[in-house]
Amino acid sequence: MNAEAATPAAGEKPEFWRWAENVWVDETKDWRSAKTLTLGIDVGSVSSQCVAVADGELYAYSSMRTGSNSPDSALNAFKGIAGQTGMTLNDVHFVVGTGYGRVNVPFSHKAITEIACHARGANYMGGNSVRTILDMGGQDCKAIHCDEKGKVTNFLMNDKCAAGTGRGMEVISDLMQIPIAELGGRSFDVDQEPEAVSSVCVVFAKSEALALLKGGYTKNKVIAAYCQAMAERVVSLLERIGVEEGFFITGGIAKNPGVVKRIEKLLGIQAMATKIDSQIAGALGGALFAHTLVQKQGPAKPLLA
Repeated sequence: MNAEAATPAAGEKPEFWRWAENVWVDETKDWRSAKTLTLGIDVGSVSSQCVAVADGELYAYSSMRTGSNSPDSALNAFKGIAGQTGMTLNDVHFVVGTGYGRVNVPFSHKAITEIACHARGANYMGGNSVRTILDMGGQDCKAIHCDEKGKVTNFLMNDKCAAGTGRGMEVISDLMQIPIAELGGRSFDVDQEPEAVSSVCVVFAKSEALALLKGGYTKNKVIAAYCQAMAERVVSLLERIGVEEGFFITGGIAKNPGVVKRIEKLLGIQAMATKIDSQIAGALGGALFAHTLVQKQGPAKPLLA
């Protein structure tokens, strides 16, 4: 099921940047019959995900907006699944926290870096041929190399600027007053592909976008110019580490075709497709790590009832 973003009340300013929160459950499975039930909680700067894995297989996930503090955001993400399944933390054998707020997940038994978790999650979603992973998160981008088992062999990251990240796209969405889910598609509705905006800073890119609008650019053309800038910035990171066959994109921006298709064009390589929401890769990897830990050392006691 999907939990859509709330419609603003009369007189309230629409929040165009606000993406729809969602919960998914595999109705063909029953978590109560699983021998091992584990969770991965990915608390990011913009969104938080909870993934439940039953006997090593994806069972359910939720993706929620990160709030003002990590503990509450982690609990809110779990409640998304609990509300649909009846699951409680007492039913879970092991919990791994990941993301920038991983050390503040009050009911986790272990914290594992998002780099390792995204690689493990991408390996599950794309198979053992995945070798290069691009994680486009809320406030940073990571280029990751992994082996056939999803183990990280090398990585680079950019966390100095929000350009090329989910937060940067939210800013443009609000500026253009266009729902964020529509940006990617509208970026192709132009008479001619524009050059990328020149700035790599969200603040200056915003000013440049306003100047382009005043100079006669349509909103779609401005969006296209910003998508191109995001793609170029990300590709420069990837080129520093090198892109191998088996290219996989994780994170919220992976849902934006305006950025993804431009990345593919610049690289001359197509990203691997997946039927699983790419935004849950980190939490999925965490839940899979938790499953492995249960197999090695047995279940852990819940830290929060």
